[in-house]
Amino acid sequence: MSRFHPLTVTDVARDTRDSVVVTLQPQDNDAFRFIQGQYLTFRRGFDGQEVRRSYSICAGLDDGALRVGIKRVEGGAFSTWANTELQAGDVLEAMPPQGKFHIPLVPEERRHYLMFAAGSGITPILSIIRTVLMREPQSRVTLVYANRKIASIMFRGELDDLKDQYLSRLSVLHVLGQDAQEIDLFTGRLDAAKLDKLFTQWIDLKSVHAAFICGPEALMQTIAGSLRDHGLTDDQIRYELFGAAQPGRAAQRAVAISDTKGKTCALSITLDGTTRNLDMPMDGTTVLQAALGADLDAPFSCTAGVCSTCRAKVIDGAAEMAVNHALEDYEVRAGYVLTCQCTPTSDRLVLSYDT
Repeated sequence: MSRFHPLTVTDVARDTRDSVVVTLQPQDNDAFRFIQGQYLTFRRGFDGQEVRRSYSICAGLDDGALRVGIKRVEGGAFSTWANTELQAGDVLEAMPPQGKFHIPLVPEERRHYLMFAAGSGITPILSIIRTVLMREPQSRVTLVYANRKIASIMFRGELDDLKDQYLSRLSVLHVLGQDAQEIDLFTGRLDAAKLDKLFTQWIDLKSVHAAFICGPEALMQTIAGSLRDHGLTDDQIRYELFGAAQPGRAAQRAVAISDTKGKTCALSITLDGTTRNLDMPMDGTTVLQAALGADLDAPFSCTAGVCSTCRAKVIDGAAEMAVNHALEDYEVRAGYVLTCQCTPTSDRLVLSYDT
């Protein structure tokens, strides 16, 4: 069964000068039931090369629609095309929703959620906010949203509408790097000093049930560190890292052991119920590169260790990851790896994408 499904574009709405909101209609609605905070991985060919990109769902569970926000990235083939050429009636191919940027909601609970977003990091945060406000009617949300200037704020009108609709339950604090505001605390870079003042003067972290952070890695680490310094535990902090997809090397075709002078690993991959055996060079080639080079339809998206689309479980042998921004500690202990970052450290490696 193909991992990618056709989605018909029913609307492309301009949000900011360099971002659009795309509404999609799947042919298989069951396959695209999502949890707030999840993302979709799309694929499209550009000049003979397949490009895969992941974009977060910005709709709430009760919106009755499937929407993603796509911000144009300088030099980004997919985001540029989506912002300039994509239109209603087009058909996109996407994997079913993925991602673990969420916690279970309990309708009868009275919770306080703290959200941090920077730039296009608002997309999954907005999905969570809309869902929490609908499905936990006694809970409230505080959003701290960092942007360079007012004109770059994604979903500004929608956030204003939500504030008006949920006056006592939603608070939005905009931090602008370039545009001056009446309160100095909300002007400039969101750094550790500013966060310290925020948590002592504006936000009572003792009331916070969970914090969600979505943005660039450096900012995410700064915010998470400040939250810990002010009393939140790791279990209370969820994050979704926005990392630019790294082009890396082209997929290297796996070769027979007799065709290479270097050391090789006997690699066994189970994918969609079928097992393939091949020899891969132990020269820094990743498992994903070897799989794609052997014409296996292995799942992947960002190739940067961020999205977990390429997750697989090591059954036998040993491997190590260069980067891991997606797997939890318990998943690593259970033997899961990101194959885009994974290289073998034993002469035999058995792994499965199906486990």
